[in-house]
Amino acid sequence: MEILNIVLLAFILVCALSVSFTKSLLSTMIIFSAQSLAMCVIWIYLRAPDLAITEAAVGAGVTSLLFYVALKKIHAIKGDDDEKK
Repeated sequence: MEILNIVLLAFILVCALSVSFTKSLLSTMIIFSAQSLAMCVIWIYLRAPDLAITEAAVGAGVTSLLFYVALKKIHAIKGDDDEKK
């Protein structure tokens, strides 16, 4: 289990660094969601299921959805609706 702990911490560090250097906003949002899901696994590993559920719901779910809607509203990402015009 020690190896899993090290792998998860390394994954979180890689996600944090890659968010800083990624130029695409959509890729940044996806990496942020992956980091949040890794944190959810860490909370489960630390036997804190209430925090894991909150991290999964808020971190990966609601925050990702709000980021996507905000990027769509400011036309930072293109979708099917933008190509039809």
